Amino acid sequence: MLEELVAGNSHICGRVSRSNRLQFWQWPEFNTSIAQNLSGIAVGGEFICGLSEIGAIECFGDASIVRNRPTGNFRLVGAGFRHACGIYLDGRISCWGDGVGDIPVGVFTSLALGNNRSCAIRSNGSVVCWGENDFKLPENLVGIQFLSIKGNGRIFCGVVASNFNLFCFGSETINSDSTVFIRALPGPCQANCTCGTLPNSGSYCNNNEAICQSCELAVPPCASPPALPPPPSPPPSNGIHRTRIAFLVIGSVGSSAFVIILCFFLFQFCKTRRCRVHDSGRLDAVGAAPENESSRRQSTRRPTTPEKRLSHMFSLGNGGQLEEFPLQVLLQATKNFSQDYKIGYGSFGSVYRATLDDGREVAIKRAEFTSSLYGIGTKRQDDKENAFISELAHLSRVNHKNLVRLYGFCEDVNELVLVYEFMSNGTLHDHLHKLENTPLKSWTARLKVALDAARGIEYLHTYILPSIIHRDIKSSNILLDSEWTAKVSDFGLSLMGPADNESHLSLRAAGTVGYMDPEYYRLQQLTTKSDVYSFGVVLLELLSGYKAIHPHENGAPRNVVDFIVPFIISDELHHVLDPTLPPPTPYEIEAVTYIGYLAADCVSLEGRDRPSMTETVNSLERALAACGSQQNLSRSDSGSSM
Repeated sequence: MLEELVAGNSHICGRVSRSNRLQFWQWPEFNTSIAQNLSGIAVGGEFICGLSEIGAIECFGDASIVRNRPTGNFRLVGAGFRHACGIYLDGRISCWGDGVGDIPVGVFTSLALGNNRSCAIRSNGSVVCWGENDFKLPENLVGIQFLSIKGNGRIFCGVVASNFNLFCFGSETINSDSTVFIRALPGPCQANCTCGTLPNSGSYCNNNEAICQSCELAVPPCASPPALPPPPSPPPSNGIHRTRIAFLVIGSVGSSAFVIILCFFLFQFCKTRRCRVHDSGRLDAVGAAPENESSRRQSTRRPTTPEKRLSHMFSLGNGGQLEEFPLQVLLQATKNFSQDYKIGYGSFGSVYRATLDDGREVAIKRAEFTSSLYGIGTKRQDDKENAFISELAHLSRVNHKNLVRLYGFCEDVNELVLVYEFMSNGTLHDHLHKLENTPLKSWTARLKVALDAARGIEYLHTYILPSIIHRDIKSSNILLDSEWTAKVSDFGLSLMGPADNESHLSLRAAGTVGYMDPEYYRLQQLTTKSDVYSFGVVLLELLSGYKAIHPHENGAPRNVVDFIVPFIISDELHHVLDPTLPPPTPYEIEAVTYIGYLAADCVSLEGRDRPSMTETVNSLERALAACGSQQNLSRSDSGSSM
């Protein structure tokens, strides 16, 4: 069993509990293990350092690091690619190796080292950075108190003490839009804290628990934290994707707050909890709801089935930090699910808009069970319970600014309820096909929405293990918040991706007509490329303004793929661009044409000919960049296979 686990750029090291031996992976230059009583290990480019029992720094590997290590008693040591730093017991910093830079003076509690650049947290929680090319903390983050900070290569990420938002910086692309996660979980919930609790962390926990402050590196609480500036719109980027960077950094952490987060997700819910959640079907007009809502709810629903499945799910540690809402709280917020609070109705049931006592504006989705023939009614009931479990299981595992956040759930006898963040600007579908006055009447705005949604899907495919295949990507499942940030919703049909030694999942096709991958439908083999196809249909909607299935001039239904793609192939996309938008500018026409090629690639008949979501994100970033400046985009840049 490991007491610590730390990853560098290409090497991994762990400290075995009890024996304190250092175990190495992907590091053939070292012996399999080194018997040293070290703690607080840090892995650099070709070296490793740690603290002895008396606080002295010991290093192995790179000779310049080993022979130049300072003497004295230290509280921690950090490693960059070619340099290392330590913090003395009195808080002073000492650094050695190549790329040390101008070491700041003061009292510090934490270190983060990268490639010829470093950052440290002062005793008051503020961060200072230094290194080559006059590397400094971005101005919008100066003076903000941080709880923790980590670095890898040229990128640094830290959790803000006031609200636990995760910010990253280190390149121009990231600095201009540094918010990666909102309210990231800073640690596990515990009943007793030896060195006090983190301020404002109680809202993450239930049963009077809180997140404990580190005894070794406690950051003084801020009496009045400065307000954070709102994050600007994501700019065009040819750099590394922000979320990919965040996970790269998280993977390099050791026994830091980020590893605590990972451990928390694995073990925090080993106790059984009794709660439920429901599927979020597509929202349609309120008028489609049946007349008498209360008469539809049956007392014969089998609560034990979802109860057992949820208990099993939580026992495996898949509960995340979801809140369990008492039914009385939701009844009070919606005035007993009054029609006045209803904003939509879908296949799962009704959707209500409400404000909780703590001021959060939420969307409450309530499962409904209709009276029908026993066999049909039982199947529909099972479908809703399955969607309920799926939505809860998947959304409890994710945290990304382009995925709709699930606050919590409630299961109470005949009630299955999910509580989400409220998305005030509705669905992308409505803005494309219903609303006349909408801010999405520009090509730049539409490309930004496409990029937001693509980043959310890429996160599901690439940064969640096992990956998540959404299976129902469509414009009505892409929602817009008050800042017009697009977020993917509705995980009721989602599935975990195939195992590492398998290429696909074999199962009955499910999804929405017009968006469903024909290869998935024909062969019943599901891969992440099925989501790529569905996203390609959304791109065609954004470009043309046509619905996925829309009437032909003769009244017969027509598929947007069959209609638009031939125009793209023949370089005549301009004939079918959405006429409700102004004609593209010379810069925009390059980007719009480029996205046309990308969309055609995404809806290729065979999955192997489609780009991955990471390639799709990169293409959208280049296209958005081209909208504001003169850039030459070629068909080959989109990864076109045609």
